[in-house]
Amino acid sequence: MNRSSLPRWARTARIRSLALLASGALALGALGACSTPTGEAATDSDGAASPNAAADQVVTTSSSGLTAAEVLAENLDASQTVALADTAWDTGDEVAVDLDAPTATDGVEVDGETVTLTAPGTYRLSGTLAGQVVVSAEADGVVRLVLDGADITSATGAAIDVQDADQVSVVLADGSTNRLEDATEYADTTSENAANATLYSTADLAISGSGALEVVGHANDGITGKDGLVITAGDLTVDAADDAVRGKDYLVVTGGTLDLTAGGDGLRSDDDSDATAGYVALLGGDVTVAAGSDGVQGFTDVAVSGGSLTVTGSEEGIEAAVIAISGGTVDVTATDDAVNATVKEAGTDSEESTGGDAAGAEGSATEGSATEGSAEQAGPGGGGGEAVQAGASLTVTGGVLTASGGGDGLDSNGVIDVSGGTIAVATSAAGGGESAVDANGTVTSTGGWLTLDAAADAGSTITVLADDGTQVASVDTTAALPSLTLTADGITAGESYTVAVDGEEVGTATAEESPASAMGGRGGMGGGRPPADGELPDGELPDGAEPPPGAAA
Repeated sequence: MNRSSLPRWARTARIRSLALLASGALALGALGACSTPTGEAATDSDGAASPNAAADQVVTTSSSGLTAAEVLAENLDASQTVALADTAWDTGDEVAVDLDAPTATDGVEVDGETVTLTAPGTYRLSGTLAGQVVVSAEADGVVRLVLDGADITSATGAAIDVQDADQVSVVLADGSTNRLEDATEYADTTSENAANATLYSTADLAISGSGALEVVGHANDGITGKDGLVITAGDLTVDAADDAVRGKDYLVVTGGTLDLTAGGDGLRSDDDSDATAGYVALLGGDVTVAAGSDGVQGFTDVAVSGGSLTVTGSEEGIEAAVIAISGGTVDVTATDDAVNATVKEAGTDSEESTGGDAAGAEGSATEGSATEGSAEQAGPGGGGGEAVQAGASLTVTGGVLTASGGGDGLDSNGVIDVSGGTIAVATSAAGGGESAVDANGTVTSTGGWLTLDAAADAGSTITVLADDGTQVASVDTTAALPSLTLTADGITAGESYTVAVDGEEVGTATAEESPASAMGGRGGMGGGRPPADGELPDGELPDGAEPPPGAAA
């Protein structure tokens, strides 16, 4: 990847207020994720005009509509840590550490089964150690650990514990296979910088090299950088009791192959004290995640611009206040929402996020949230009567996104903006699926949406064909989709398209301006306005459902 193309990483939190005029007010709050047209008067929940429409305000994030690069350009600078991974060194200056029989030398202290590195420099570790490698280097400079056939298993804590350093680089030597395993219980869990991961660093950490690394985390996380964490290369396999890979200030992946199994989150950044930190950036590489909680979680942002991300299992596939996808391939399977834009309170885990009706009912700012004022009532209310969260946005400007959720497919407690890319999304009836696309605020889309009562098995190829047989879009999915809601560059509202799965035609539909609700895998319009032509899309309404006002039955 061209490092000169990396973002500027300097963010300021930005909130804009949109005053609602008494005439021609903008009502954010489309039911079932359908766009609310401008010029539509604000109404109360009973359909009457809101007496306070002129005074109502909707607070939205100006991150909506931005590409991943534009979002990242406003964030905490990670460029030095990225550059650290590419820094060359003189192999003649390396200090060889034989873990089979470690001995003290310049910068190396040995105390029983603990090897401590006390100064900046490059250390090549090889052999097997039933103990710990500790980094305690007070002087400025890079501590570089070249893992060259290193196998470290600790019975007391982390396998590699960086307690003090300026910067740390872990390099996986060419052709090497390395393994790190921690204790099931840590001897130190109370000190300020007590380790909580098999590979733990209090300093900015970069992981690179073409070798392989297996990390087993019995007690907590697999790999944790208490500051920033960047992965640029390597073949990493992580199996952790809690989070697989965590960078507190930021977690940036630009390359490598990551196979992550986590009891908690797969990829996580959770700094909740700085609006410019707490973000996950996926700029390249191939990442596969099986998570007990979220596949990818950022306290502030998750930005995807390249590589591939496959979440084979999770509660929430991707979760952050701002989610921006502008490139790469993203394939997510979740028991709850597949992709969820929500602003969380500081000090809360993902499952305690302040979304929808959990937000302040009177639209007051939530203290400690990632943005100034986590929820505002959107005039008459958001989707399903829920408040629109300030700062919550999901934007897709490119790439390929496949999302299968047991709750919603794409969900935002704020707004959703789609201006490019290819999206295939569904909810699972077995999981109590709600809507394929759901937002408390508006859903804005430049292309048309197709909704079909058809399914695609995991591993299928979904193809969209125009009337003349020209292929408009194609999606390969690793997730099973029990219903199909599709949009892509080239799909135009009002035009008819044929959809095929693995070459077999499964239906024909007319593209609509807004995504239809896919409750329980059915293909009917949700609440909000009817289709532009007043006609429902092909397919039957769910049992007991009524067509929206103004739509032909």
